[in-house]
Amino acid sequence: MPYKQIMRPFREGRAFKVIAGLTNFDRDSVGRIARAAGMGGATHLDLAADPELVALAKTQAPRVRTMVSAIDPEKFLPCVEAGVDMLELGNFDAFYASGLRFSSLDILDLTKRTQALCPRTPLSVTIPHVLAMEEQAQLALSLAALGVDVIQTEGAPSISTMSTGLTAAIEKAAPALAATYVLSRALAGKGTHVMAASGMNEVTAPMALVSGAQGVGVGTAISGLENEAAMATKVREIVRALQRNKVQMQH
Repeated sequence: MPYKQIMRPFREGRAFKVIAGLTNFDRDSVGRIARAAGMGGATHLDLAADPELVALAKTQAPRVRTMVSAIDPEKFLPCVEAGVDMLELGNFDAFYASGLRFSSLDILDLTKRTQALCPRTPLSVTIPHVLAMEEQAQLALSLAALGVDVIQTEGAPSISTMSTGLTAAIEKAAPALAATYVLSRALAGKGTHVMAASGMNEVTAPMALVSGAQGVGVGTAISGLENEAAMATKVREIVRALQRNKVQMQH
């Protein structure tokens, strides 16, 4: 898919990525999520870095732009050969439980290695939420200087709350929303887009756009549902919420 077409939803402030899961290599599961993403109107689908999953997603959701996530740049090459549209360096929160941490220097090194291996494929890079906010902003600027196309925020997936319902959803999304606000302002005029991920759903995704994001990434709010029909319905709900919010922002 041409670069302009891959990036158009970001330029138009409506990018919506369904996240199948960095460690989800189950073909049946990925197939259901891909079909739901296509039926619901998502613009991108984020997969584990496996060329077979890329091929599967392209058959199950041909209109959805494919992305793969990994922390090992070498895993991207076979996915590029399989026709993936975009790369995502991250998501780092999947590795925190095992004690792995990623510094700004680590992220910059991984980015340069990825660009050297796959120079013509659009690249999104996650900013680890464990970094101080000032360091997140500085890292985002350094990544923009390298020509990274998208910066993705990362929330705190283990955040606990005593609240329920709507209040709990907002509290869990708060770290990602705060990072979105700071990073979008740091990157203003730099040509690099911001995607908010972690804690996003039909309530918090519009808040991310208000905070300055040009796109959102939604994972468990969709993939955690029981069946494909429920997933597709949830995707549509989020698409409608983003559309309503965009109209309101324009007025």
